[in-house]
Amino acid sequence: MKKYLIFGIIFLIHFSESYAQDLKEVALDESWREKIAQLTPESPQFKHSGTKRILIFSLHTGFEHWVIPHTEEMLKIIGQKSGAFQMTGSTNIQEFEKENLQKFDAVILNNTCSKPEHRNLFWDKLREQPKGDSVLLMQKALELEKNLLEYVSNGGGLMVLHGGITTLNSSDDFGRLVGGSFDYHPPQQSFRVYLEDPEHPLVQAFPKEGFVHTDEPYFYKNAYETGDFKPLLYFKNSEIERQRNGQRDPREKTYVAWIRSEGKGKVLYASPSHNAQSFENPDLLQFYLDGLQYVVGDVECDETPVGN
Repeated sequence: MKKYLIFGIIFLIHFSESYAQDLKEVALDESWREKIAQLTPESPQFKHSGTKRILIFSLHTGFEHWVIPHTEEMLKIIGQKSGAFQMTGSTNIQEFEKENLQKFDAVILNNTCSKPEHRNLFWDKLREQPKGDSVLLMQKALELEKNLLEYVSNGGGLMVLHGGITTLNSSDDFGRLVGGSFDYHPPQQSFRVYLEDPEHPLVQAFPKEGFVHTDEPYFYKNAYETGDFKPLLYFKNSEIERQRNGQRDPREKTYVAWIRSEGKGKVLYASPSHNAQSFENPDLLQFYLDGLQYVVGDVECDETPVGN
């Protein structure tokens, strides 16, 4: 009996590891910084006018992605080496006061995961106040959300990376702004990422056949179903293992990255940002640089929503 139990445990461990390909955490040291700096593009691909100011917002109240500080450092390296961006990192929600947002040309939500209970990062942080009135705190949370929505509509840029899509995941307005809401993800695994339109200027960094990537394959809901965005990258649903309830999404593809315009502003969502190892792909670093140029208005390109 014990022998069968041991064999069963070994099988389950092997089965789990074959799908949940969690990568080991990488030390954020000078050696890693130098490696990323060597792989980072020398200069912007598109014309730019002056140095743009970018806020990298990296607060999380829910799931903590170990890659958060690596992502912030990678973005700062891109900004410094390209000479096109001045990066400011912060975890202070006061950055979303109107007067503070105006200091920046774009905001990056860096894996800003909120707690599952309310899926509202601002509320999560505000309710930490020991004697705060819950009604007033929620009003303040809604005010900060409105500030962000108006900031983009009035011409600000927004880049959302991986878990940043859950920042205000219960908000229909935020979901519409970003292009969708997070639904769930199967275990981390290796899968091929494909280019929706190999001729689009924002995917020129990648080979036309796509690339293999290890990540959590995100699935989406709510505003995502309307397709009010221009897709850039996708994976084939038939190639993703261990989907919810063992059932495959009947649609052909799920998008990995997309863009959309909102009023005078630009939005880019990119899921590939779960592991620091991903940043050792120079094509992905070029994609981030190109995406930053897009959200600050340097790139004229097709933004026709897939829903149309």
